[in-house]
Amino acid sequence: MSSDDEEDRIFKALGNRVRRRLLDRLRDNPATTGMLCDAFPELDRCTVMQHLKVLEDAGLIVVRRSGRERWNHLDALPIQSLHERWIGSYAAYAAQGLLKLKRGLETDLT
Repeated sequence: MSSDDEEDRIFKALGNRVRRRLLDRLRDNPATTGMLCDAFPELDRCTVMQHLKVLEDAGLIVVRRSGRERWNHLDALPIQSLHERWIGSYAAYAAQGLLKLKRGLETDLT
């Protein structure tokens, strides 16, 4: 699978508000599917499972089974890769612009 296909999956997964909320929930600690269902009482178990499958297919969560429990762990590496490709360079460009503006203002003041 190409890198573009992987990024498309990640963007699709992140494009849904419920999935972003699930990832927010997993940011600090892994959670079982049951715990996630309890955290989102407005959703039925089947819907939560469908969202988790999309996140897993995108590589944003890693699932570990322990007995009857299914533990969901955030994998932030795909998000970091997107950041490096899509945000990091733009942020650096913006920071350079701000630095240039600051220096220009400081020069005008002296």
